Amino acid sequence: MTTAATAAAAAGLAALPSPIQAMASAHAAPAGADDWDLSWTRRVTGKYRAVFDVPEIDSAYGVWRATFWAKQYQDVLKAQPKDTTPVLVLRHNGIFLALKQEFWDKYGTGAAKKATHPLTEQPTDRNPALLADLGEPFNSFALDKYLARGGVALACNLALQDVVGTIQAKDGTAADEARKQALGWMLPGVILQPSGVFAALYAQDGAGCKYIRAS
Repeated sequence: MTTAATAAAAAGLAALPSPIQAMASAHAAPAGADDWDLSWTRRVTGKYRAVFDVPEIDSAYGVWRATFWAKQYQDVLKAQPKDTTPVLVLRHNGIFLALKQEFWDKYGTGAAKKATHPLTEQPTDRNPALLADLGEPFNSFALDKYLARGGVALACNLALQDVVGTIQAKDGTAADEARKQALGWMLPGVILQPSGVFAALYAQDGAGCKYIRAS
């Protein structure tokens, strides 16, 4: 390709929507399997396995549903906790549920994403996946509590570019540094995957999960 053609291609890519840019960048420099942590599949051991696809914030109901499902199987089918293994996939706007409250505070995520409180359904500036003042049983549905119980939560690397872009736009940070910060804002225990689509499909192919769109 000539220098002029390369420049034209780059200019064309820059004009594309950010998800397309992210996918194109990932395709241009593909990561090998050794670069991604797939060890989470060894934790999917229950007789009943489900992957909950969470592409939207949706008051964090997608996160809550993973716990609902396990509890209902235990109540109705008399399954033991070890027999139910949910997997959460946080992709698209759902990636913001994987971020600490401090990120939401600093970058005004609640207003920017029109987040609503899961009980009052009113606008909120808090990450609805991390609320711990709702009373039981709701407190136990929070994402950090889910992770503490050993639940699997996967995050989309492509959607993380939206987080990177948010940091760059507000702070004027270089892309590499913004990505490092974005990773630091993620809740401990959330595992980054090449994409949410990859994670949702591999949970089915590699871990034997049944799929449900959860938000």
